[in-house]
This record gives sequence, C-alpha cells and structure tokens, in this order.
Amino acid sequence: MEQLLQVPAPDHGGNSSGVSPPGGGQTGKEQQAAGVGILLQIMMLVLSFVLGHVLRRRKFYYLPEASASLLIGLLVGGLANVSDTETSIRTWFNFHEEFFFLFLLPPIIFQSGFSLAPKPFFSNFGAIVTFAILGTFISSVVTGVLVYLGGVMFLMYKLPFVECLMFGALISATDPVTVLSIFQELGTDVNLYALVFGESVLNDAMAISLYRTMSLVRQNAPSTENFLMVIVRFLETFVGSMSAGVGVGFISALLFKYAGLDIDNLQNLECCLFVLFPYFSYMLAEGLGLSGIVSILFTGILMKHYAYSNLSENSQRFVSAFFHLISSLAETFVFIYMGFDIAMEQHSWSHVGFICFSILFIVIARAANVFSCAYLVNLARPATRKIPAKHQKALWYSGLRGAMAFALALQSVHDLPEGHGQTIFTATTAIVVLTVLLIGGSTGTMLEALQVVGDAHDGPLGEVSSAKHNFQNLEVNHSHGYVAPSYDEEEDSSSGNKFKMKLKEFHRSAASFTALDKNYLTPFFTSQNGDEDDDFDEPMPSSRRGDFQH
Repeated sequence: MEQLLQVPAPDHGGNSSGVSPPGGGQTGKEQQAAGVGILLQIMMLVLSFVLGHVLRRRKFYYLPEASASLLIGLLVGGLANVSDTETSIRTWFNFHEEFFFLFLLPPIIFQSGFSLAPKPFFSNFGAIVTFAILGTFISSVVTGVLVYLGGVMFLMYKLPFVECLMFGALISATDPVTVLSIFQELGTDVNLYALVFGESVLNDAMAISLYRTMSLVRQNAPSTENFLMVIVRFLETFVGSMSAGVGVGFISALLFKYAGLDIDNLQNLECCLFVLFPYFSYMLAEGLGLSGIVSILFTGILMKHYAYSNLSENSQRFVSAFFHLISSLAETFVFIYMGFDIAMEQHSWSHVGFICFSILFIVIARAANVFSCAYLVNLARPATRKIPAKHQKALWYSGLRGAMAFALALQSVHDLPEGHGQTIFTATTAIVVLTVLLIGGSTGTMLEALQVVGDAHDGPLGEVSSAKHNFQNLEVNHSHGYVAPSYDEEEDSSSGNKFKMKLKEFHRSAASFTALDKNYLTPFFTSQNGDEDDDFDEPMPSSRRGDFQH
C-alpha cells in the first residue's frame, strides 16, 4: 500500500526533449498496475458492503458482514495464487503494520470511544474495567503459560517463555464485531451488550500495553529489578496514554465552548478542528513514547461526552457521519486484507499442532478470564445486579479475535526471531478466521440457546427505535437479570468479608464520579446543563466495530 502512495520523482536532469528517459516505460507500467490494484480494492469494498446489506435484509445471521469481507479477501487471494498475477497483486496490497497502526486503526478505535452511550457503559463501568484490565491480564498469562508448557511437553512448537507471554497478550485482544452486530439485530439485554462492548473497547488498549511490556522484557535480561521496572513502565504507558487522551479531550471541549465557532460561516472550520483533534491525540502519545491507541480511545470518549455538545447541530451531524464512515471503510478493508493475506502469504503450516493447541488454550484462558472476573464482580453487587450465568456464558462465547490481534501478530514477525514470529502470525490468522467464521456464524443459535434474545424488540429485528428505547429504559428495566446501580439497598455486612466491602466501596466511588461529572465537570466543559439524555435522542447508525451505535 505504501508503494501505491509513492509518486515517482520528477526528472531534474535537464531532459526537456519530450523523449521518455530510460525506464520511463517501466514507470508507466507501475502506475498502471497501481491503478488496477486500487480499482481491485475498491471493487472488493463495494462488494463487501453490498453483500453485507443483502445479508442483513435477508436476516441471514450465519454469515455476518465481517465474515463476508474475510471470505471475499480469501477468494481474491486464492484466485491470485492459482493465476500468474500473484507477484504483481502482492505489490498492490503490500502495506506494513505501520500503515495499519497509523491510518486504519485510529479511526476504528476513536469511533469505538466516540460512539459510547454513557448510561449503560458507566452503569457497568466497574465490571467493564474488571473484565478489560484484570481479565485481559489473566487471559494473557494463562495463554502464555499453557503455550509454554505445551512446548515443554513437546505437544507443540516450543517458544521461549517471554515470547509465549507476548503471544498471550496479542491473542487476548478481542474484537466481537460480529457478535455485537447480531446482539443488536436480535435484541438482547442492554447490560450484556454493555459488558461485551465495553470489554472489547478497553481490552484493545490493555492488550497493546501488555504486548509492548513483554517486548520490553524480552529485550532485557529478566531479573527482579527489571521486573519491577517493567511494572512501572506498563503503568507509565497506560496511565500516561490515558492522561494524554483525557487532556486533549478536555482541551477540545473548552476550545469549542469558548471559541464561538458554532456560527454558520465558521462551521467548516469547526468540523476540521474536531476531525484533527483525535489524530493530534494519537500522534502526541506516539511522540512521547506512549500508546496512541489508548490515547485516542479516551479522547473519543471525552470528546463525545463534552466537546460534541458544544458543536452546532450541522457540525454534530457531519462529524458523527464522518467518523462512522471512515471507521466502517477502515474495518471492512482490514477484514478484506486479512483474508487476502492469509491466502497470499507464506505461512508456517508445518506447525499445525501449535495452531490446534493454541485454539484450545485461548478457550481455557477466556473461561478463566470471564468466570473469575464475574465472580469478583458479583461479590460486590447486590442480588438484583449480579451477572447471571447465561450472560457469563455469552461473554465467554463472545471472545472473537480480529483486527488488533492480527496487527500485533504482524508486528511480531519483525519483533521476534525468524520462524518464531512467523509461527505466531500463522496461528493468529488461523484463529481469527476460525473465530470470525465459526463463532460469528453461530452467535444467533448461541443466543437462542441461552435465552438472552428478544429482550429489547417488539417490532422488526434491528429496528433503531427499539434499540434506542432499550437504552432509554435502562434504569427502570427490572426484568432482565440486573439493573443500573442503586446503592440505597440494604447491604449484607454481617459476613465481615473485608474484601467484599472493598469491592463495594469501589462501586460507590464510581457512583460518586457520576455525581461529580453531572454537577461539576459537565457544566464546566459544556455549554449545556449536563442532561445526558440528549445522547439518546439522536439516531443510532450501525457500526462495523460493534458499538452502542450499532
């Protein structure tokens, strides 16, 4: 892809005769090949969107949109392999992970944060943080340890322990785009939707931080002192990136509140500035040696919560449509490229055992993640808000792997010795395909078997007004297992369980933050009076990432 963006330098050698210099014909052929390559990419994108629309209209849930895009890439790559155009087609799709991280991933992550509906997300914030932070750590460690033990026992290809932990970190990044899309189509409990979505948003940031931390460990000799430095570095990266994103979000809110840009002749400038702030946040974090993905995620959350309401109505409609558009295009292209790359690249298929056992180990690690974290969350919640067993099973089933795991695996090819990175990359691509096609295609059946569908819809499937009504009634809905936070209930303090009381204090602090936001932060950073119900008054366009506007 980088080759497509490179324009041949003009000839400054004084040749003005009009005769093409040597090699001019070759340059013309390269430009023609680049044009054909871009045309092929556009055709696949168009086919993917049209096919996805037809599948939704037909309510054919066995082949979600992401799966269709993946299959289109597999088909085109397979056709290229059996033809004589493999070499030239490979150059058309030759982009590096830098292109992925700098151009494709930021709009996807920003849209995830920007599309948050605050009430269901923040009412389950404690549980979401538990699953995303502690759960991802558990999943990464369990996967890494099991992969290492499998190598020691000669069940699979043996990797060094730190590299196993790197694999565990990257494969723990979930991307339940297909599951969430079917959740919204069929109508499911809003709290379950909030947990799956919230975990996937924060999980990406955690997975990146863990991967980079393990990469740092690998570069230095392991020791107790280095281990402590690694912990400090991880906290520094995650907290620093989050602080950068929050800071940019607050600055943007104040700018749009006091700059007076919401008048007719300045709306173009208003939109341009709003679009530039996310990339400013991303590049600021990268320039400081932090995580741009973590930063842009929190910038999206803050800009939607504070800066968005300071825009004019026309600018609000434009930026919402713009970010939804580019995130949809980016994610669709990512799934197409993943399918194409799987068919075109040379993979280490000789280590089939590594792939098979890795699939088994991530299933075990996902179970350890979900059920242990759900147990901790239920300790802190009153009886009316405990996460039911069927929702825990749905959470466990929703752990698809997608774009983030693929991108980190692509980076591991360069970070790890020859053979090791390629083995991890092959295993990751196989896991992505299997989870997207098999788990994504069977999600509807799973939801029906667990009896968690149909909670929110009385009309046609996927009706926007029904989903909107579901979110608006979150705090008064007592019929679906657990409801929004309410700390006026009598607590069981007779057990004397200090750990349980600590968890309850944490949830109280979350409620206190909600009051702080409503009474102080929202009035200070916005031109409104903090009525968050406005977030639910606008239409909820679908999103390929699988979000609250899905």
